[in-house]
Amino acid sequence: MTDPYVTWKAQEIRRPLDVPGATPLRWQMEKEAEHEARLMNRRLPADFPHPVERGTAADALAVIALRESIRRDMETGRGVRVRDALELGATWSETAAALDVEPDEARELLRAWAKRQHQLYRSDLADGRPRPLGLDDQEHAAVLALVELGDDEPVTVPS
Repeated sequence: MTDPYVTWKAQEIRRPLDVPGATPLRWQMEKEAEHEARLMNRRLPADFPHPVERGTAADALAVIALRESIRRDMETGRGVRVRDALELGATWSETAAALDVEPDEARELLRAWAKRQHQLYRSDLADGRPRPLGLDDQEHAAVLALVELGDDEPVTVPS
């Protein structure tokens, strides 16, 4: 069995879809930094006294593709982290400030994320997957209840 990290290190990236699903962000960022360092080395003088690898078009394409993959992963993770913040006691005002948006924009972000996750669950269920991903009906309803909280109203946990 091959070590997934070793396989990842050898993987050539030219498009965001070349990044396998669930590849840790840390791995993606590490690979991006390696390609970026080679590109930066292109700017060193020709008589630079130390041996360096200089970037190529392949490095530039890898940086673009990896940054896009990272951006998509980060965007996908926004909704779940908004839910986490609210469930852990943050208010909509605090959560919106962390996103640098207004509370209603933050609510819409969570609402849209919950809708996609609920659709994913229903699709997986319809396809007969034994462990559907996403939000089931009850979890979806719980997220929508968070959307209804006032701007400065934290979640209250029954004692």
